[in-house]
Amino acid sequence: MSNEMLAMAKEALGMFAFLATELTILFIVISYLVGVLQLFITPEKIQSILSSKNGKGYVIAALLGAITPFCSCSTIPFLKGLLRARAGFGPMMVFLFGSPLLNPVIIGLFVITFGWQVALFYFLVAMVVSVVAGYTLEKLGFERYVKPEAYSTESTSSCAKPSCSEPKEVEPSCATTRCGEPKAIEPKKAQPNRWVKVWHATFKDFKQVFPYLMLGVAIGSFIYGFIPTELIAKYAGDGMWYAIPIAAIIGIPLYIRAEAVIPLSAALVKKGMALGSVMALIIGSAGASLTEVILLKSIFKNQMIAAFLFVIITMAIGAGFLYQAIF
Repeated sequence: MSNEMLAMAKEALGMFAFLATELTILFIVISYLVGVLQLFITPEKIQSILSSKNGKGYVIAALLGAITPFCSCSTIPFLKGLLRARAGFGPMMVFLFGSPLLNPVIIGLFVITFGWQVALFYFLVAMVVSVVAGYTLEKLGFERYVKPEAYSTESTSSCAKPSCSEPKEVEPSCATTRCGEPKAIEPKKAQPNRWVKVWHATFKDFKQVFPYLMLGVAIGSFIYGFIPTELIAKYAGDGMWYAIPIAAIIGIPLYIRAEAVIPLSAALVKKGMALGSVMALIIGSAGASLTEVILLKSIFKNQMIAAFLFVIITMAIGAGFLYQAIF
């Protein structure tokens, strides 16, 4: 194996270790914080805030996304909490699209690297498209493509109503009688406090998505380590009609952190990448990563995932061509 291949493999393994550790910590921490938040904010209140019966819910969802420093993967735990709270489907989709795209870190780096006009253009495109996409998906009935188990919460009791033909041995934890026979009084067991209950629910969620998380990180790290930036610049350079679509599509599997996407884009511009292609690459990479798509498999059916990818790719391509035409 050549030194170059060894260097690529080392970079890919380093990225895998970094992303696996970081995303694991992010998922657990954010899931727990969402669980704690739900202790104080009732599902009814969340539902009223993000209600799809009025236009305010969509705007609030977009603004909520703009002030939350979530990347595309760490948005998933928050989305799961909203699903369990039965919030409006349209505003939830607005939040899913808008939160990673309107990340304050990305907006700040946009201002520093490309100027406030470009940052404002990016912000308006992401905001408007997120709201329109969320509204459209709800009106088209895409809520039916949410998996039923995504709405479920952890069961608090393992007791079931037995039939009279079953043995008459009674579980100590079940506060029921069996076929009219009173259960012997058992000493009351200490119940875990609410913080522990939140942790149990958080860990249950983590175990459910862990295989998806690791698979996405492995594939994304391989692409990150073995696809050089020069190759991206070559096929997304200025003067090529397909440069913007290529950049938008490449951005999704090429998982790029918010802190790195803008500096990387600036470097690609210096290598000859078209500015419109840069905009498409940023939206594609920030709006949807391979890891996020794999995580969404635990929540959405394939039709909804296809719609999600269509919105992100269309937004990236449209913003790229619009940016190229204006600037």
